[in-house]
Amino acid sequence: PDAGAALDYALAGKLSAVAEGRAKYSLMLTEDGGVVDDLVTYHLPDGDYLVVANAANTETDLTEFSKRCASFDVTVSDESAQTALVAVQGPKAVEIVLATLAKADTTLDSDEVRDVKYYRCLTGQLDGSPTLVARTGYTGEDGYELYVPAEAAEHLWNLLMEAGGDDLTPCGLACRDTLRLEAGMPLYGHELGIDIHPSQVGLGRVVNFKKEGGLVGLAGEGRRAARAGYAVMNEGKEVGSITSGILSPTLGHPIAMAFVDPGVAAVGTSLSVDVRGKTLDVTVVELPFYKRS
Repeated sequence: PDAGAALDYALAGKLSAVAEGRAKYSLMLTEDGGVVDDLVTYHLPDGDYLVVANAANTETDLTEFSKRCASFDVTVSDESAQTALVAVQGPKAVEIVLATLAKADTTLDSDEVRDVKYYRCLTGQLDGSPTLVARTGYTGEDGYELYVPAEAAEHLWNLLMEAGGDDLTPCGLACRDTLRLEAGMPLYGHELGIDIHPSQVGLGRVVNFKKEGGLVGLAGEGRRAARAGYAVMNEGKEVGSITSGILSPTLGHPIAMAFVDPGVAAVGTSLSVDVRGKTLDVTVVELPFYKRS
């Protein structure tokens, strides 16, 4: 149930805002902003999220997700070995995938598959196997990525080859790498790494600085102000720390900024601050506290 919030915490983008049936490209960053990996996350129609990592980073990413999501009500599972992905990319990708569906017993609607927009996905059955059809890829070309159980991969491959005929050419990562390079798309291990920041490779837009969690505004009552370093509490548990605090002369009440856990960062959340052994009740409010008229 906390999957969206957990991914917001673990990744640079705001994944909780991604509607079901859509996907988002995002980054996993180190504490100092280096890139651990770039990933595509699908918000599946059943409400779960599927995170697709670079294959070489599977173990690293799994460890990081497990650690970063530990305080949320989520289950992190690695389904890499049970899942196969076949990408169909290029100017005839739509035609070939539709021809493939026509050869199969499927619940996937051909019109929906044809019209599904970029970075959106559909789910259904293909000859008895659960199948995810995503309008994604890392080639700069139009196309699809098809996810099936590993045991169904050979059957899907054969269907595609038969449907594509001379218009479909099997290829591997070297071809994919050529296409993504022509399209100017960064690749982990080359243009992305733990010593490289997103802004250096034109991916600063991927980092969402306005999502919940992290820095929040707090407003209190009375005349006592919370100061930098004071603990922010929620039901007796420390959930953050004050970074700045004053008695606002303009507003006439105490205000502060604090870093708090994502689960208590929503506007309107009631918290408290330990002010030298005394409890100061505060409420999370929108920033800025004051705008000039």
